[in-house]
Amino acid sequence: MSTWLITGCSTGLGRAFAEEALARGHDVVVTARDVAAVQDIADARPDHALAAALDVTDPQQVEAAVAAATERFGGVDVLVNNAGYGYRSAVEEGDEADVLRLFDTHFHGSVRTIKAVLPGMRSRRSGTIVNLSSIGARRTGPGSGYYGAVKAAIEQMTMALRTELAPLGIQAVVVEPGSFRTDFSGRSLTQSATPIDDYAETAGRRRKENDTSDGTQPGDPVLGARLLVDAVDSGEAPYLLLLGDDAVDIVTGALDDLRTDVDTWAERSRATGF
Repeated sequence: MSTWLITGCSTGLGRAFAEEALARGHDVVVTARDVAAVQDIADARPDHALAAALDVTDPQQVEAAVAAATERFGGVDVLVNNAGYGYRSAVEEGDEADVLRLFDTHFHGSVRTIKAVLPGMRSRRSGTIVNLSSIGARRTGPGSGYYGAVKAAIEQMTMALRTELAPLGIQAVVVEPGSFRTDFSGRSLTQSATPIDDYAETAGRRRKENDTSDGTQPGDPVLGARLLVDAVDSGEAPYLLLLGDDAVDIVTGALDDLRTDVDTWAERSRATGF
């Protein structure tokens, strides 16, 4: 069995990932900014679960969580970077401080935890790093430019990481969930403070006050977690793991559209050399 460290376990997919890994017999460090939000998971399986406070924007808390995992279970075998939240804003509306905070949480927060666990994984020549992305990295709708951008950054970083770590026996995986029945479109969704009227029919339609998807999403977090743990346990997880029927449809459609664009301009693209 392996030791997992999962960020953002208080609700949604993060909690489902933790509960599924524990059900399979793995040891799990369950984390949240407010440790009380995950203490029930640890209390239910005291021999295999450890609750730890972790704000991924705080380097000291990142180091402390990995140290606690090492002290209790001997090290981290699987890191799941799940912590994060949604942000909707037309590009022009986006507040710089909000965007910096978004990137610090999603991108730099993931990098912090990766750097903290890699020395141990390299010494053991084994491990898996799972970075949560989004279908928004493939097809970004109005109002999701910043969120799609931070997830695309995570995917490209993970692609490089996968090639860097493969010779060391360590896997790096991107997970793109579709729409799952979590609070992502509710409590976890933030947005620009001041909308601009000219974007009312584009980005404005996807503001929280106009979004009716919360509670009706098609994805089941339990089944999504089951697939993720299956992939990690197989030892042959792909670079890109899609969760959800909608994720498969959206990503394959985006790839088809991209291929059409490339093919349409390929001859002229090739004719630009000396």
